[in-house]
Amino acid sequence: MPKYVFVTGGVVSGLGKGVLTASLGCLLQARGRRVTLMKIDPYLNVDAGTMNPYEHGEVFVTRDGLETDLDIGHYERFLGQDLGEPNYLTTGRVYRDVIARERNGDYLGHTVQVIPHITDEIKRRIRGAVEATGADVVAVEVGGTVGDIEGLPYLEAMRQLRDELPRSDVAVVHLSYLPLLSTTGELKTKPTQHSVKELRTAGIQPDFIVARCPTAIPPGLRDKIALFCDVPRGHVIAAQDLPTIYGVPLAMREEGLDTKLLARLGLEGGDGDLAAWEGFVGRLANPERTVRIGIVGKYVELHDAYLSILEALHHAGAALATRVEVGWIPSDRVEGEGERALDGFAGILVPGGFGERGIEGKVLAASYARRAGIPYLGICLGMQVATIAFARDALGWKRANSTEFDPQTPHPVIDLLPEQGGVTAKGGTMRRGEYRAEVVPGTLLHRVYGAREVGERHRHRYEFNPRYREAFSSAGLLPSALSPDGLLVEAVEATDHAWYVGVQYHPEFRSRPLSPHPLFVGFVRACLDRGG
Repeated sequence: MPKYVFVTGGVVSGLGKGVLTASLGCLLQARGRRVTLMKIDPYLNVDAGTMNPYEHGEVFVTRDGLETDLDIGHYERFLGQDLGEPNYLTTGRVYRDVIARERNGDYLGHTVQVIPHITDEIKRRIRGAVEATGADVVAVEVGGTVGDIEGLPYLEAMRQLRDELPRSDVAVVHLSYLPLLSTTGELKTKPTQHSVKELRTAGIQPDFIVARCPTAIPPGLRDKIALFCDVPRGHVIAAQDLPTIYGVPLAMREEGLDTKLLARLGLEGGDGDLAAWEGFVGRLANPERTVRIGIVGKYVELHDAYLSILEALHHAGAALATRVEVGWIPSDRVEGEGERALDGFAGILVPGGFGERGIEGKVLAASYARRAGIPYLGICLGMQVATIAFARDALGWKRANSTEFDPQTPHPVIDLLPEQGGVTAKGGTMRRGEYRAEVVPGTLLHRVYGAREVGERHRHRYEFNPRYREAFSSAGLLPSALSPDGLLVEAVEATDHAWYVGVQYHPEFRSRPLSPHPLFVGFVRACLDRGG
């Protein structure tokens, strides 16, 4: 029988439930269990695709094209697995499907209610994640904090599932916060006590309490949490702040959480070999050199908007025994200050994005990197602005642009293709998920990948306009990867530059700590070769 582990949060959001859930998956997988992870987001959005990055950070895209929040990215990186549709659930998806069945008459005239119809759908989805993946353990992160009104149906579904299954088949891990009072220097347990009280009000007693804290927990404080929250003392787990999220699985192993959780679920496990993971964390902590890379973006004040890119740079840096220091450069600042805003970086990366704000700053950054010989990596919109910059600089088309930003441009080098038609709805209407691409032999991209065919994830609407392909190739911006039918340009590179690459897809979504993406490794190596 499959086992279910629920991870809930209390006191405040942003404590790291996603990293804790990913770490549990990493540990149980290392102990020989078949694990999958699931994220529940209680908001009414159907998916994360239309959300503002300022509210939820980046939109992570799975291989099958699902637009999710950034926690699914943590899951994939910590597990080394591709996740998808069964691993992500929102209230919008639950209500959409229940209402569709009601409209279809599937409930035979019954009054449709939160209990049992919504809770039954939640339980069906959770069980479905196990069936779809063949896992023997599924860890389910319940987004938000205990007490949020939108999370109540999920807590009720958890309670029902716990009653329906044998006691050893369901465990609850509650992540809470121990604040440190600046006036007395004391860690306080009262917020944790109150969040556990909220959880128990919903009919759920946690099996483990993971206490996030800025300092070590004194033994007496563990005793107090155990007593007032009614858990065994050994099930009070300290989660002290760490310099890297990749240290969390190792810290949880030191606390014995994996062994205790397996015992609670009545499961056996192997010894748990984390030597490769320890080596990665060691390389992160002890680099031999440093390189500075500038990221020019629209949301750079919120680093979570580019989380997968940041992690992919760290993966590549660790593989090269290098600390990657990122400089965050607002694209509208480049518009105001010009090339001065880009001084002092060994490489420039322009990530994806939407909307007109800051576009000319990104175009200027792409132009400057090519003219100055600075390694450049353009991702999605970063490839498009590199194309626009090249058209203006090398081809002399001063008003070249994307029709996303200038519908009247005389040279629409980036455009919606005729077969795409008009786009009115914003949700779920982009080219999303993994597509195959054929890499042109003899190109820089071919040397980086070491392969003729690759699969990469997309999230965009606008494309390189194929009618301009010959003009760009002749002038020195070579399409270096194409769709299998040869119609879509998936990547470009400058032939007169040591490392100037733009890709229409998002390679950062496929980078893993133990298998960094070759594009990021190649980019960081080029930055090291240039120096700075």
